[in-house]
Amino acid sequence: MKKPSSFPIQKSDQEWRQELTPDQFHILREQGTERPGTSELNVEHRSGTYICAACDHPLFDSKTKFESGCGWPSFFDPLTDAVGSSMDTKYMMIRTEIHCSQCGGHLGHVFDDGPAPTGQRYCMNGVSLKFIPEKS
Repeated sequence: MKKPSSFPIQKSDQEWRQELTPDQFHILREQGTERPGTSELNVEHRSGTYICAACDHPLFDSKTKFESGCGWPSFFDPLTDAVGSSMDTKYMMIRTEIHCSQCGGHLGHVFDDGPAPTGQRYCMNGVSLKFIPEKS
């Protein structure tokens, strides 16, 4: 489970730095992690879609968001073909990293302790996401 070396959206680090905030660049392009409990998306409860903060690719429907108590926005299922995964062996752990299928941006990790129907917890960095509310 290796992260692909190329994605449909390709940009240099310089281009990404011009488009992203320093925090977004660190998390999306350098596989960083935001501090738990700091994302305003933790308390977002409106209907809508969560998209990649780097390339605007739709990732999660708000219907799959749940309160996990972990400190990061959590979802039990991504949209079809929205994300990819790879093995992350940093910090002397083996985890499954989740990245955007279009730009390869690091989103977070997935764990097997989520709710039904999938049993998955996609624990995402809020900085790596943008929320688009459903139009009324």
